[in-house]
Amino acid sequence: MEKTIDESVQGQALTLDQKEGNNRKLFIESYGCQMNFSDSEIVASILAKEGFNTTQNLEDADLVLVNTCSIREKAELTVRKRLEKYNAVKKINPKMKVGVLGCMAERLKSQFLEEEKIVDLVVGPDAYKDLPNLIEEVDAGRNAVNVILSKEETYGDISPVRLQSNGVSAFVSITRGCDNMCTFCVVPFTRGRERSRDPQSILQEIDDLVAKDFKEITLLGQNVDSYLWYGGGLKKDFDKASDFQKATATNFAKLLDLVAIKYPKLRLRFTTSNPQDMTMDVIEVMAKHPNICNYIHLPIQSGSNRILKEMNRLHTREEYFTLIDNIKKLIPDCAISQDIITGFPTETEDDHQDTLSLMEYVKYDYGFMFAYSERPGTLAGRKMEDDVPEATKKRRLSEIIAVQRKHSEAIHKSYIGKTIEILIEKESKKSDAHWSGRNSQNIVAVFPKENYKIGDFVMVQVNDCTSATLIAEAIDYSENN
Repeated sequence: MEKTIDESVQGQALTLDQKEGNNRKLFIESYGCQMNFSDSEIVASILAKEGFNTTQNLEDADLVLVNTCSIREKAELTVRKRLEKYNAVKKINPKMKVGVLGCMAERLKSQFLEEEKIVDLVVGPDAYKDLPNLIEEVDAGRNAVNVILSKEETYGDISPVRLQSNGVSAFVSITRGCDNMCTFCVVPFTRGRERSRDPQSILQEIDDLVAKDFKEITLLGQNVDSYLWYGGGLKKDFDKASDFQKATATNFAKLLDLVAIKYPKLRLRFTTSNPQDMTMDVIEVMAKHPNICNYIHLPIQSGSNRILKEMNRLHTREEYFTLIDNIKKLIPDCAISQDIITGFPTETEDDHQDTLSLMEYVKYDYGFMFAYSERPGTLAGRKMEDDVPEATKKRRLSEIIAVQRKHSEAIHKSYIGKTIEILIEKESKKSDAHWSGRNSQNIVAVFPKENYKIGDFVMVQVNDCTSATLIAEAIDYSENN
């Protein structure tokens, strides 16, 4: 799996509107990728029908769930520290039950119950519909585990609640799982094989969001470019499909085109893409529709062909350059962001310089950069020695970050004097007199509130910038709500 854009080791306590008659309190906290946050919305929806309203107050909770990430060691350590906090609260409220969801639950399974005595419930990403039964087991005083991976589950029949929503933007999951066996990644083992969601259920979910006046959606998957609906089943079994199924199949380009045409006033994003799976027809669809944002998260992981091969990335540096060139040719103002792992086993100084030179060629708008950490169960963890010294990893990471900072600052400065459209999402963190929103390229801008409101599309002129934010003032209001 590729790491999605918001994947940081940050937790978020989530809430939804209270359902009358529910008398149990749920505290749910999510870490990691956008898929985890989307899954938490599914979990909250399932449990709302089981008598749970959510709370932001941990101390009041009858049930505490933490939706976990396993993609890096630091993410797992963060969850362990949160469990220490839950344990302290549980000593005051012994009736409180604690459950672990997501990738870390799938990776460790029942081992979690032994390692973390506080945990009552362990549930993998494909087993959330079994939560009512599992909670019955816990209520009866027994620990409960379900971490069975599914070949069919997409949760397409679940209407997610929008947790802590700004009422403006929402995630819509279109695929689950990943077939790309990158040697550093645990996701194929924690989320299973790729399967896609019925496009009609996707459109129904978007219909509901449009009816609720949402202005932007992000089509979400471990690898959205692999989306392929041919009537159900794993992507790997498509070759066995009937001729009719193959002729009428919907791939990602067709889905993106369909959504863009049906909802011309809805701003569309998608994440995450894999370079080996992104095709020209996706880029052409993006170029055709003004409501599809000019932004692609396109992880590279390394600029070295040798390391890409060791990572089992099924593309080369040169193929990646061709893809970048095609994107910039058809969508000249398209922003591109990256994931880069430095210090992968056997990485040499020449490999590192290849990564830096690739960054100089692409000039990413921003990125997510990490030092390699061995993940148990992956091919790299089983077969490769983590032989790059930590000091070397740290130094190389600093050099990569410095190059990215240079490019990000130059791109931000290039906006000064330009007029751009911003979708207002929230109040600025630094000033209650300013709004904050993003442009098509996913860059944050702040500007004086005046008479605008959350959900408005506003034309602003950029007057200044910081390393992460454009500073602007409104010049006009676009009536395209």
